[in-house]
Amino acid sequence: MVNEKNAAANHANKTKFLILAGMFAAVTAVCSWLNIPLPFTPVPINLALLAVYLAGGLLGAKYGFFSELIYILLGAIGVPVFAGFSGGFGCITGATGGFIIGYLFAAVLVGLLASGTETMPTKRAVVRLTLACVTGMVCCYAFGLVWYMILTGTDLWAGFLACVFPFLPGDFIKIVLAVILIRRLKPVVNRS
Repeated sequence: MVNEKNAAANHANKTKFLILAGMFAAVTAVCSWLNIPLPFTPVPINLALLAVYLAGGLLGAKYGFFSELIYILLGAIGVPVFAGFSGGFGCITGATGGFIIGYLFAAVLVGLLASGTETMPTKRAVVRLTLACVTGMVCCYAFGLVWYMILTGTDLWAGFLACVFPFLPGDFIKIVLAVILIRRLKPVVNRS
């Protein structure tokens, strides 16, 4: 009887997190739509990384990964979930595709590094969550930058000017928001 109750609780928990993964795929889409195109780069300013940080920080590595995988697969089949209400496999193979693929790994890193922060003292948890999000950002930037440099034939400095430096101030604001939201929402997500 105890094993049956544990199995039912496990199943319910998995179902809850799969539903949340789908919801965070939708949150990533909405955050991608809110974008500001820049005249000097094909990479727009958007809020997608905020959603990626939240997915990893609130759902953990596994379900954070699933949420971003759902988002990418929806976009790949043509659903307009990417920046500028775009979709299709061409977006993934285009100049910004490395950032999109980077969302998968960023969510995993944030999920892994943020694990256990809900039981830490506030100051320590905030530092760890911040480091988790910064690590996710660096991972995403690395994928995006390398992909952009390969496709456009630009050198490292030109790549940094087009894909990294203009976005750092906004991404640090996103990290601050993500840390605050993860701290406040994690107990709600963990409730059964």
